[in-house]
Order: sequence, then C-alpha cells, then structure tokens
Amino acid sequence: MISDEPRINDEIRASQVRLIGPNGEQVGIIATSVALNLAKEANLDLVEVAAQAKPPVAKLIDYGKFKYNEKIKAREARRNQSTSEIKEIRFRLKIDDHDFEVKEGHVRRFLSAGDKVKVTIMLRGREQSRPIGGVELLRKLADDVADLGSIEFAPKQEGRNIIMTLAPKGKKVHTQSEQRRRGGQARAERQARQAARLAAKSDETQARKQAEDEAEQAVEKIDAAPAPKAPKSTTTSPKKMKSKEGSNAEDEK
Repeated sequence: MISDEPRINDEIRASQVRLIGPNGEQVGIIATSVALNLAKEANLDLVEVAAQAKPPVAKLIDYGKFKYNEKIKAREARRNQSTSEIKEIRFRLKIDDHDFEVKEGHVRRFLSAGDKVKVTIMLRGREQSRPIGGVELLRKLADDVADLGSIEFAPKQEGRNIIMTLAPKGKKVHTQSEQRRRGGQARAERQARQAARLAAKSDETQARKQAEDEAEQAVEKIDAAPAPKAPKSTTTSPKKMKSKEGSNAEDEK
C-alpha cells in the first residue's frame, strides 16, 4: 500500500538533501545525517517535501504541528465548499393566489439556503397550445424572489411542461453548522430560564424563612413581657360591715 505521507527523519533514504530551514531559509545541499542532527538540536523534524528532486528537498519543521494545521485547513475548505442542490417545485397553470404564495414561500426558503430551484408548470389539454400564460406566471415568480435569486435558465416549454431554473445569490448555508448554532442558542435559553426559576424559588424560600423568623421573634417578645398586676379590690370586708351594723343597732336602742 502506497502512503501519501512524506518521509520524515530516519525514513529519508537519500544520502544527501537540499535543506530548507524552519523559517524558509536555504541552507544548501548537506548530508542527511547532518540534517538529522540539526533537526534534533532544534527539537524539530526533518521532513522530505520534494522526493522527486535531485537531491530531495527536506525541511526542518514541527511535523505534529504541521499535520494539525493541515487538518484544520482541510476542515475549513470542506466547510466553505459550495454543495448546492437542485430543488423542484411543481404546480398547475390555474393555481389560485393562496397556493401560489405557498409555492413562492418554498422557493424563497430553498434560495435562502443556497440551493437552485427548478420550477415546473404542468400543462393540461389546450393549455399546451397557449404556453404564454405559464411563461408570464414563471416570470412573475422570478420577479417576486429577485432579492434572493435570479433566472439561470429562462422559462421554456418542454413537452407538457414549462420549466425555469432559479439560481441563489448567496452561498450554500451549512445546515449542520446552523443546527449546532441554533441548538446551542436554545440550550443557553433553557439554562437561563432554569436559572431564573431557581433564583425565584430561592428568593421565595428566603422570604418565607424571614417571615417565620420575624413571627417567632414576636412570639418570644410576648412571652418575655411581665404579667400585668391585679387591680385593688374596693369591696368592704364582711367583718367591717357587721361591726357597723352592730353599732347602728345599739344607737337605735
């Protein structure tokens, strides 16, 4: 199995290499063993970058870091790659206004996602002999979505159908990236709502505890207050009344 990976360090078979320094400087043609010693001293790798040259060209680099950067570049290239699809919308010539607006909404969604749209009007019976109405309808659709796309293939009758292709003005939207972004945003919103609920619950518990403490303190103050003194009685004792009655009786005698 042939590997696409370059030879590094002891894998280099040539006895001499044209050495390039870590900053791109030309060192010249030196023995491979000397180049390996230079790589070890600099804590770098000797990487064969042009094996077909005479002698091969080798460079002093950090190969692990180099591979990592290459992987990042490849990922960014795939992400920026335009992979537009062709979506298709079909409807009849005698379409009502509401259905036409629904179809137009689908076209706008496809174009905003960066996909091409093939719009087909299906003709019936005598409609095939008067396709001008279908052409006008397709051009009206193209005018309505002109902010998102333009006509790539003008309306043209093919058999029983009239076909037009619209191309998007923007780049292809990366669905996975958009979904991850929306998912992260929704997750952050959920966490914020949960934190707000917990904070409200904590405040409510704190307020209830404070009210209970205040009530308990009020009860303790009432219990600690001295009892009120009983009022003095103004009722005359029976003994005094008796003696008074006795003296009155003696006077009457």
